[in-house]
This record gives sequence, C-alpha cells and structure tokens, in this order.
Amino acid sequence: MKNRWRRTTLSLIVLTIIAMVAAGCGTASKEEGAAAGSSSLEKIKQEGKIVIGMMGTYAPYNFLNENKEIDGYDADIAKAIAKHMGVEAEIVTGEFSGLIEGLQRGKFNALISQVTITEERKQSIDFSAPYIKNAVNVVVKEDNQDIHSVEDFKGKKIGVGLGTNDEAYLRNEVLPKVGDFEIVTYKDVITSLMDLNTGRIDATINNVFAIKPMIEEKGVKVKAVGDPIKEDVAGIAIKKGQPELLDAINKAFEAMKQDGSYAEIHKKWFGVEPTL
Repeated sequence: MKNRWRRTTLSLIVLTIIAMVAAGCGTASKEEGAAAGSSSLEKIKQEGKIVIGMMGTYAPYNFLNENKEIDGYDADIAKAIAKHMGVEAEIVTGEFSGLIEGLQRGKFNALISQVTITEERKQSIDFSAPYIKNAVNVVVKEDNQDIHSVEDFKGKKIGVGLGTNDEAYLRNEVLPKVGDFEIVTYKDVITSLMDLNTGRIDATINNVFAIKPMIEEKGVKVKAVGDPIKEDVAGIAIKKGQPELLDAINKAFEAMKQDGSYAEIHKKWFGVEPTL
C-alpha cells in the first residue's frame, strides 16, 4: 500500500511539473512572438532601411528602366512608404514564384509586387490595406477572332504567370467549368505576351495596365477582349507575427492618401485616379 501511495504521489508531482513547464513555455512563446514583431520594426529603423522584394520584370508595376534601375508603380509606392516610415527602401528583385518563400525566410521585410490578397495567402502572410485594384481580362493576338472569353478556352493553350493568383484562378475555377485546356506557366509577363504574339499560346489572362506598355513599347500585336473576368486587389505583404510593422506600413500608406502622393503615383503610371 505504501509503495502504491508513493508511486501515485510521485506521478502527481511529475504531472504538476510538466503542466507548469508547459504553461511557462506557452507564456514565453507569446512574449517571444510579440518581441519579434516589435524587434523587426526596430531593426528596420536602426538600419535605416526596409528591404522590399519585387519581380522587376512586370512593367509598368516594376521593371528595369534604361538606367538599369528598378522603376514603376510598385517601386514608387515602396519608396514613398519607406519615406513616410523615416527610412530608405532597398529593393531586391526575384522571380514571383519565390517571393513569398523569401519573405518567410527573412530575405525581405516586405513584398510590394502586385501580390494579390487572397484568403489562402492570408493563412501564411499578413497584408496591408490594398494599394491597387486591377481588372483582369482575356488577352489574345490582335487578329484572333475565336476567343472572346474564358468559355472559349477549351482545347486551347493558355499562358499565365507561375505562382500567381491568375494561375490559381485558371486551375481552380476556369478549368473545372470550361473543360480541358493546356495551361502554360511563365516566370514573367513579358515572355508570356511575346509567346502570345508569335502564336506559341492562344491566350493569356492579365490586366490592361500590364499589356499597355508591351503594345506601346514592344510592338506586340495583342488585345484585351470582353468584359473583365475578375477584379483583384494587391497589398503589401509581410511575414506573420509583426503587428507593429504592419501598423507602421498602414499608417504610412494612409499618410500617402492624405498628402496626395498616392493619387499622384497612380496617375503617373496609369493616367487615372485610384479607385480604392
């Protein structure tokens, strides 16, 4: 009986210690998470720069200009956000399909590269308030008379950006509804539109802001057809667990709205007032 009582008592003591340790770890994890969230903003301010990831191949949003500098709407937004935060913007380019992974690994502090806000992405990253709205259209060769909407995609070869929200839209919504067609993925918009121009693909989906410079500057013979198939909004993406950084970015963006710099940047690149 005594041995049994001792074993029971010892078991209760062990369980109590485990519970106390677990509770302590949980508290420590929450404190560490909060500390990490504030330290990321503090580090940005201490270093005097915020590292921004973007493609650099998606005119007029982000691209290399004639001086080999990153230019475009996203670049101007990044610089203005940084300015309102009291730091410089350091822009680092990479393929779109690897940007979110790079953000998760700490390669970037934020992404400003037309990252569409979706419920799926919200599970792994946080977004600022939307900074642009894009209407997406079907895009075909200028002389194409067969494709007028996504309903005409069956049996065709359709190009789309790798890892983009448009790719997910084609696979998850259009393909099951329309029927079998081939999806060809691209690392950048320029190559997809060039392939469309030469007939390697039958169509793509993109927004009119993106195809305009290709038509005007590269001479590609493509056109948008039909009504917009969907509207997307993009936000500034950051790693989860950084509420102070997210708040600082949102405050900077709100200040841009108030001082008119946001509208100025939008009109500079698209010729129209923002609709957000």
